Amino acid sequence: MTETRFWLIRHAIVDENARAMLYGVMDVPLCETSLLEQAPMYRALAARLPRPAAWKITPLSRTRRTAEAIVGAGYPAIQPELEPDLIEQSLGEWQGLPHAELPARLTLPKHAFWPLAGHERPPGGETMAEVIERVGSALERLAVRHPEEDVVIVSHGGTIRAAVAYCLRIGPDNALHLTVQNLSLTRLERSPEGWRVVCVNELPGY
Repeated sequence: MTETRFWLIRHAIVDENARAMLYGVMDVPLCETSLLEQAPMYRALAARLPRPAAWKITPLSRTRRTAEAIVGAGYPAIQPELEPDLIEQSLGEWQGLPHAELPARLTLPKHAFWPLAGHERPPGGETMAEVIERVGSALERLAVRHPEEDVVIVSHGGTIRAAVAYCLRIGPDNALHLTVQNLSLTRLERSPEGWRVVCVNELPGY
């Protein structure tokens, strides 16, 4: 095998209070009840993920705790490395706003499946188009660093949409049509021939 194989997992569901607002890159906690209720999904991920593998997480604690839960469910102990360029989209000054307050602040029409259009720039934040560029550069760097290896990345919904968009060379508004559920698995491969999308939004145990 000559490709680098990426296994991207969206972090576990966050606390109910956090879900009531736009949290972006805020370091919000996970939902403790869901951590317990979704134990079978963690066990399925622990059995499904490759070993050995290089593990990456973002600076936000929800990715670290999700990785720890997968290890606790049976995956061998790991030392994940921080990858700041794989963090969620920054919503700048809009972070912490209740969802209902966002529409009045938008400068572009709302996306059909997401609060913001792909080219909407929150004050002090970034557009989805910029996230695609950032994440794509990070994936290329990791592919060079980990040739012919498996790389497990616990990250965020926006990041994973951006990664798929980069691989498929689609625009930000198209990327926002992708569903990426919590604890779902998305697989990408980088070979000398280019990028390939193996699966998107695979749910553990199904």
